[in-house]
Amino acid sequence: MRSTYRVRSYRTFTPKPPSAQLINAIKNSRFIEKSENAGSDFVAKNKFADFDICQQLKTNIQHKEYDSPTPIQDESIPPILEGKDIIGIANTGTGKTAAFLIPLINKVFKNPSEKVFILAPTRELAVQINDELKDFTAGMRISSALCIGGANMHRQKMNLRRNPNFVIGTPGRVRDLIEHRSINLSQFRNVVLDETDRMVDIGFINDIKYFISLLPEDRQSLFFSATVSGKVREIIASFVKNPITVTVKQRETAENIQQDIIKTANRGKKVDQLHDLLIKDGFAKVLIFGRTKWGVQKLADELVDRGFKAGAIHGNKGQNQRQRTLDEFKKNVINILLATDVASRGLDIPDVSHVINYDMPATYDDYVHRIGRTGRANKKGIALTFVD
Repeated sequence: MRSTYRVRSYRTFTPKPPSAQLINAIKNSRFIEKSENAGSDFVAKNKFADFDICQQLKTNIQHKEYDSPTPIQDESIPPILEGKDIIGIANTGTGKTAAFLIPLINKVFKNPSEKVFILAPTRELAVQINDELKDFTAGMRISSALCIGGANMHRQKMNLRRNPNFVIGTPGRVRDLIEHRSINLSQFRNVVLDETDRMVDIGFINDIKYFISLLPEDRQSLFFSATVSGKVREIIASFVKNPITVTVKQRETAENIQQDIIKTANRGKKVDQLHDLLIKDGFAKVLIFGRTKWGVQKLADELVDRGFKAGAIHGNKGQNQRQRTLDEFKKNVINILLATDVASRGLDIPDVSHVINYDMPATYDDYVHRIGRTGRANKKGIALTFVD
């Protein structure tokens, strides 16, 4: 008999102000890990061409111009191909998505009756996982359904009726679709919890436990997270069986991200300091983080009024608006994107030159995830934090 959970709704996220301890840490630069040497001495044990995967998938990987696996891919793909459960701990921007997609796509290609359920904390991350899935599955007749809030639920129900191989969703919308009997989690024998720490941070721990209670006992469970708190360990205990733990996280922040602080002399002149930064050489593609939806939108409007090509994504924007702005940033139609933490987790945007913390993050984990939007794929990046 399955256990039953009463699920509470956690749709509203209120950002916490930074603690005095965190503020002092930033001021004293203990928060900042200065980059001395960019790059890595890592040498992959495997090559994508050597993995026991089908030729079409290898061809699609080549088309994406992937050369050698990243550390998380190198260590995770072989055991996932063997059907083992995985706990993957790695910094953001290290290639976790491909680490689980490649072996699962191969599994589905060999046995089309296999179904995969992937749970992500934010709409943007779910969209990116689905986009990457499409790239990897070109010409393979593998289908997916994207189940996220802010999008048409009726269309999502129609997609689910087509019995897709992959279902990728966010907790709130997945719960809604379960209640509408459009998703039956007992059908999924392959499950991925991605960026679980963030799902816990924004209040979805009960939802995750509920989803786990609906899954079949006989399944392959893949768990990926950048940090592991006490609550995250609760989920791990009920989710994976005899897992292999893959830890490629050697430090909290990437070595190739140069970090520094900008002291705010006068709060009334803070936007002028930001202006002076943005007009400097090298600020080619800038991601700016603020604490509140209202503050992010106000700053975006101010920058546009000053002649900058800027846009904002936050919880008050509809999904279509958020995706359109994100696409404009990726395609360099705009070169400045402003975001809140809840809207930005998991953003995978190539060639972000700078991350600017206009408002300080509430926690160190938030800081790590914010600055992880630059310096991706072993490229150099710069992270600047405004402090009073």
